[in-house]
Amino acid sequence: MLAQGYARTYRANAILTASPGQLVLMLYDGALKALALAREAFARPEEDLRRVAAINDQLLKAQAIINELQGGLDLEAGGEFARTMHRLYDYHHRRLMEANIRKQIEPVIEVEGLVRELREAWAQMLAQGSDVSVERIRTVA
Repeated sequence: MLAQGYARTYRANAILTASPGQLVLMLYDGALKALALAREAFARPEEDLRRVAAINDQLLKAQAIINELQGGLDLEAGGEFARTMHRLYDYHHRRLMEANIRKQIEPVIEVEGLVRELREAWAQMLAQGSDVSVERIRTVA
């Protein structure tokens, strides 16, 4: 129990001290974790009553993170790129909603791959120019 408290404190401090660019990376990581847990829940036997709840919870968590990423976009400053990302996040959200309603794993796998690509591109951008401004992040997140 004490170890959980330390882990929670560590995560909170990591978030509080992270740069804006690192926070976006953390959001992508959180979405990927939720999608992986949803995939694991799909693998459970259908008789497992916790299966549906786990799928629902994890997909809702991933959707909330995607909504947060989408809400951080500055459509005016970001121009066409920000509008494209907005539409892409809409697509992710819609596919995860379909996966949840129909209890189908295929949309989860699809969105997971797309989010992984975005996460890797974001990580590369941070590695190449670690001093990313808040204004730039609002444009491309």
